[in-house]
Amino acid sequence: MRDLVGAEILVATGNDGKRAEFAALLAPYGVRLRTLADFALSEPEESEPSFAGNAVLKARAAARQSGLVSISDDSGLVVQALGGAPGIYTADWAETGQGRDFGLAMAKTWDLLLAVRSPEPRLAEFCCTLAVAWPDVDVRVYEGQLRGQVVWPPRGRLGHGYDPIFQPEGRDETMGELAPEAKNQISHRADAARKLILDCFT
Repeated sequence: MRDLVGAEILVATGNDGKRAEFAALLAPYGVRLRTLADFALSEPEESEPSFAGNAVLKARAAARQSGLVSISDDSGLVVQALGGAPGIYTADWAETGQGRDFGLAMAKTWDLLLAVRSPEPRLAEFCCTLAVAWPDVDVRVYEGQLRGQVVWPPRGRLGHGYDPIFQPEGRDETMGELAPEAKNQISHRADAARKLILDCFT
């Protein structure tokens, strides 16, 4: 086991929402978080066919270039009636010529569900794979999930990405309506992070 308590760690993402979640999840362990911007690095192209593959690719690239232990994630929305889509293309569905538009991505998801006449509940899950890479090439992978359903119209402005159309199992609120503290207790990223923390921070 490699103890990361108090370590300097690079969070290998350019997503502000993800950075904030990592900061909250790892706050009790005295880590010093750095970001890609601190090293003028960008995320490599996600060329792997799985969440795990892309997470490992990004973590290894960040560790190699920065010399720091690096944590990366690849995550997305998996919708049962859409054959698992958008899956690893979750962020791609939001791409426009002017940046990412998750309102557009959520509308596309809903339109496709209507097109296939998906009955309620429109089951889905958020999936997250975290990869931790050391500069000596050691890599560990941790997976998390949050089951729920896709709902419409979008509700809430507290989350990011597809949060406003995802209602977790057993909840009346969408992820976009949950306060960050509540979201960080149940999210797919929190599920994966608990496994990472058990392995590397205890």
